[in-house]
Formats: sequence, C-alpha cells, structure tokens
Amino acid sequence: MYDIAIIGGGPGGYAAALYAHNFGLSVALVEKDRVGGTCLLRGCIPAKALIESGEVFATVKSAADFGVTTSDPQFEWPVAIERKGKIVEGLVNGLAGMLKTRGVETLNGFGSLAGDGKVVVAHEDGSSTEIEARAIIIATGSSPATIPGYEINGSTIVTSDEALDWESRPESVAIIGAGAIGCEFASFLADVGTEVHIFEVQDQLVPGMEPEAVTVLSRAFRRKGIKMHLGAGVGQPEMAADSVTIPFGDERITVQTALVAVGRRPMTGSINLEAIGVTTDNGYIAVDRATMLTSAPGVYAVGDIVAGTPQLAHVAFAEAIAAVTHLATGETAAIDYNAIPMVVYTHPEIAWVGRTEAVAEADGFVVTTHEHAMRGIGRAIIQGQTGGTVKIVAEQDGKLLGATVAGPGAGEMIHELMYAIGFEALPSDAAAFIHAHPTISEAIGEALMASAGRSLH
Repeated sequence: MYDIAIIGGGPGGYAAALYAHNFGLSVALVEKDRVGGTCLLRGCIPAKALIESGEVFATVKSAADFGVTTSDPQFEWPVAIERKGKIVEGLVNGLAGMLKTRGVETLNGFGSLAGDGKVVVAHEDGSSTEIEARAIIIATGSSPATIPGYEINGSTIVTSDEALDWESRPESVAIIGAGAIGCEFASFLADVGTEVHIFEVQDQLVPGMEPEAVTVLSRAFRRKGIKMHLGAGVGQPEMAADSVTIPFGDERITVQTALVAVGRRPMTGSINLEAIGVTTDNGYIAVDRATMLTSAPGVYAVGDIVAGTPQLAHVAFAEAIAAVTHLATGETAAIDYNAIPMVVYTHPEIAWVGRTEAVAEADGFVVTTHEHAMRGIGRAIIQGQTGGTVKIVAEQDGKLLGATVAGPGAGEMIHELMYAIGFEALPSDAAAFIHAHPTISEAIGEALMASAGRSLH
C-alpha cells in the first residue's frame, strides 16, 4: 500500500508527488499521457516559447529605431515550432528524472476511483492494475471548452491544443474569446504577420481586468493591426474545405481558421467520482480550501478541477503543497488566494494581484487609486516601450488591496506587489523602499509614493 496515490501528472499531480519526498511518503503517480500535464505539454510552456519567438521577431523588425541595421527579417515558423518542441522535451525528461530520483512510481494509464482508497489504472494494452493508498489526490486537470456549432476538426476550427502544433503559420485567424489565452495567441500571431480578428461577448479584452490596463493592451493590439470585435457574439460558422466564415451581427468574415478560446472545463467526468461520493458542481470538485480535502474522507483535489479557484499552474503547485502538508502532518498550509499573481503574456504583458478597483468596492471597501504611466520612466523610454502603467488600489487610510502592471516585464514586476499585498502592507510602508534608477520597476515605486500621499514626479 502506498501513502499517496495521485491521479494526474500535471502541475498539481507532479508537485504533490515531488513535495511528498519531504515527508518520506511513498507515492504512486498515475498519468495517461506523459508527466507535465497541460501546462508543460499543451499550455504554459509551449505557448510562451512561441510568444517569445514572436516577440524576438517583432524586436528585430524595429531594430533600426535603435541604430541597428539588419536585412529584412523572416519568421521561420517550422524553426519556432521545433524550438518549442525541444524546450518541452527537455523539461518533460527533466521532470520524469526528478520524479524517479524522488522515488515516485509512475504508472502509465487512465486512473479511476474504486472506493476504499483504491485506484484502478487502465493501461493502453487493455490490461489494468489496482493500487491502494492511505490517501488519494485527484489532479486530473482541464481541457479546452468549446461552443455549440464550433466542432473542433483540427484544421479550420481548433483550440489552443491544436494551434500549438500548426505546421505552418495561418494567414488569417478568428479568435473567439478575449481572455488570457485568446489575447496571448492574438498578440503572438499578429507579431509574426497573421491577420487576426478577436471576438469577445463582453465589452473589453480580458474581462474583469482594470480598465487602465485594458486601454494599454487595446492600443497595442490596434498598432499590431488586430481587429477587435468587442460586445460581439458569433453565429454559426459556414464551413469550407480550407476556410471558415463567421457571422457576427450584420457582418461576416472569412478566415483560414477559427481558434476557440472560451475557457477550460474540468476533466472529472470519467474517473468514477460517484464511487466515493465526492461533491461536485458542473464537474468541479468542492474542497475545504484550508486542507484541499473533498467531501470523501482521505481524498484531496488540486488544480484546475477545484471549484472556485483560478486555473493556473502556480495555484495547482500551492494546492498540492497544502494537500500533502495536511495528509502528512495534519497541519494546514492554507493559500492566500487574494495574493496570487496573474499574468497575461501578451506583448506588452499585463499582470495583476489582489483586488481590482471594482472588486474592492464590491467587497465594501472605500478605496483610493493611484496610477503612474511608463511614459515618464527613463528605462521604458530607453527600451521604446512607454505604453504601460502601474495602478495601485488601497483601502482609504488603510492597507494595499490590489495592483496592476501593464508594460514590459509586468509578469516579473508583479511579484514585488504580491508581497506587499500578501503582507497587508500600508502604502507608506511599501513606498519607503528605494527602486534602482533607471529601471522599469521605478513605476511601482512612483505609484506607491503617490498612494502614500507623497508623490515625486
């Protein structure tokens, strides 16, 4: 009998397996594909590898602005795809080796629950293995959601899964959904020369994001030539052999392919949750967030399948740590979900942590907000990236509640604000620290000083 049986080898599953080493626990990790999950195989890592290639290409195209003369650069799609593949392979192999070093037994097959601490592993050759464990962690992850009428065929209608393996650059794409995934693909594809249309039923990019950051991203998208159709629902597609026509309102466009990016759905429907009486809501599993325990004794859930928590790899890591800590020690390692950084890897990046102004007000806070634009930051001017901003949301005469950064390096800079918000710092506390000059992060220091009531520039 194992101490832990884990179903799913993505960020939540493999993090739990690795962390269990700290407590000397025996672990069986069940994975039907390869370890790494969506993040490593079909999401975070491969997508950001392509985005990086696109950003390098865009930078080289503008090299003359910096006094660097080059020949006309060409984007070699197959080379970018090959580079992406090598990055993924290296990380997958490294992860598999690390799991082996930590003594984790990896079983390849589809895992399902059989009650009483039992998991049945169905192997590809038709055989099966039953294992027993003192505790079970469910970490089966998510898959791309779709919409009626847009059946995925891998060519004219795709999800992010298929788009990451396009053999050649599409000439034109309609992206349905302007959340993080949709906007990241729009930014990348426009950078490398694809005609991009992006549709969103709500009236802004990345719904829920601070309007000041939306303005930064919208301006960048317009400069890239991206056609934004906001507050626009799409009708039933008209299919052709090598194109798709999409109606919206009184208009219609014809593109080579449509990329459906309307979110992700939990993969819990076929693991036999009913065998142990786990409570679910539309496929998401309800947990005690202090421990990650489900309604079934000794059964935990982490990652994208957890009800009400962000579908992010770093959240899955934290939930895995919380689950393993509890099952190993009985103690809690509760997660501060309000201090989780979020990043949209567009060009420029958008990142935020804590409450937006609208959410803070809805939560009953009387708030003050302060903003500092990148156009006054020396390093941003040097880099030619002045179209960004930092926004601070604070309780009136109280603690920091949230922050948003839009601009170069936003995904890295947000962690400074993560600590300030996680520690419930006052603006005056955070503003007392000095930022190096010239740096992009000076914008954070300036915004914090303004929030503390003593602005500099």
